[in-house]
Amino acid sequence: MGSFGGGAQSKPHAVCLPHPTQGHITPMLNVAKVLHARGFDVTFVNTEYNQARLVRTRGAAAVAGVPGFRFATIPDGLPPSDVPSLCKSVMETCLGPFRRLLAELNDSAAGHPPVTCIVSDVVMGFSIDAAKELGIPYVQLWTASAISFLGYAHYRLLIDRGLAPLKDVEQLTNGFLDTPVGDVPGLRNMRFRDFPSFIRTTDPDEFMVHYMLKETGRSADASAVILNTFDELEGEAVAAMESLGLARKVYTLGPLPLLAREDQPTARSSISLSLWKEQECLRWLDGRDPGSVVYVNFGSITVMTNEQLVEFACGLANSGRPFLWIIRRDLVKGDTTVLPPEFLAATADRGLMASWCTQQEVLDHPAVGAFMTHSGWNSTLEAMCGGVPVISWPFFADQYTNCRYQCTEWGVGMEIDSNVRRDAVTILITELMDGEQGKQMGRKAREWRDKAIEAAKPGGASHRNFDDLVRDVLLSKI
Repeated sequence: MGSFGGGAQSKPHAVCLPHPTQGHITPMLNVAKVLHARGFDVTFVNTEYNQARLVRTRGAAAVAGVPGFRFATIPDGLPPSDVPSLCKSVMETCLGPFRRLLAELNDSAAGHPPVTCIVSDVVMGFSIDAAKELGIPYVQLWTASAISFLGYAHYRLLIDRGLAPLKDVEQLTNGFLDTPVGDVPGLRNMRFRDFPSFIRTTDPDEFMVHYMLKETGRSADASAVILNTFDELEGEAVAAMESLGLARKVYTLGPLPLLAREDQPTARSSISLSLWKEQECLRWLDGRDPGSVVYVNFGSITVMTNEQLVEFACGLANSGRPFLWIIRRDLVKGDTTVLPPEFLAATADRGLMASWCTQQEVLDHPAVGAFMTHSGWNSTLEAMCGGVPVISWPFFADQYTNCRYQCTEWGVGMEIDSNVRRDAVTILITELMDGEQGKQMGRKAREWRDKAIEAAKPGGASHRNFDDLVRDVLLSKI
């Protein structure tokens, strides 16, 4: 579908509203870029806190935008905080400022087209009220997997079956989490531990349980839900979302990074909203043998104890493999990151530690043979796009659901116990990179890579779905 002709006032104008965390900003930015490539005027909404952080990290040019693509801000109501506090504050704070922003954007003196549609993160569901007031199409982006959407939506099933809330905290350690949960529409071979982890609570009023039920429940009122996935990977779960009435219509548009590569003039492709300062890692990888490097990155939110960090470090050292390890300055919770001197000495010639990197470029590099990950959805898809098998150490939320499917349904991963031990790290690295099972997972990962590329290229299912979304939903009131 080509771009639109005519003057600025004739162009459609999409307002894109991500949840203000890195794992949500990145996929929404890819949606915004593709809409811009299709001829849309785009306003991308950051929180004031994140906008200021971007300017500090990357300079004012990071949020300067390009013609027809601008950044705007609303407050989140909080200083830096944990995820539940941020979700609660956003829900209670942002609707009023968002309404005022839309009014400003619709002012005829603003110099750009009036707003014609809103693309909102599912967990920014308050914005549906603003869309209804304007009578414009309202599309929600679920930035995680389809299986995790079902995992959250089926919290009600777990409660109705008496599995949740937990009777006592001992159930976290006495084997209860391994309880099989059968007959879950759209999901396969689930145990209680494989559902997003907010349900692991003894509190019947746990905020995040009810928050996720409310937010996923609101999706049925959206014009459509779009997913960063592709049909061959999650078709069964996508079909269940529609058949269960959780969404009117679901469009699979993923992997969004591949879709966004399609038509990216230099100005648009330069738009990046990483909240972390990236370091050059590709040159280091260039000097390594194909398939020899273990890439380690636990994402933007995961935290661990220094003891766990040391276990990972010693496991990496004992594996004898070269590694690239991304260690954020806040990776170790409430403590100073201290790595053993003997680890640093033993790995000086074969290890690189950095604070952040361009992950998809790293995973696409031929030197990378394994990915130790938290199994956040962006990382899960990026590993598939790179054809790299994984060792999964899920930390919270939907990462457990993604990990389960990586290991049992998609055939690309091995799980490491939450109580990480160095010997287990070494054994899994050796098996994944040298063992027969690991070789099978590598082959499977490359098969998924080829299917992902096929879905996102012109004429592929995800590419066609994006055109259908634009024509049938986003332009339906123009």
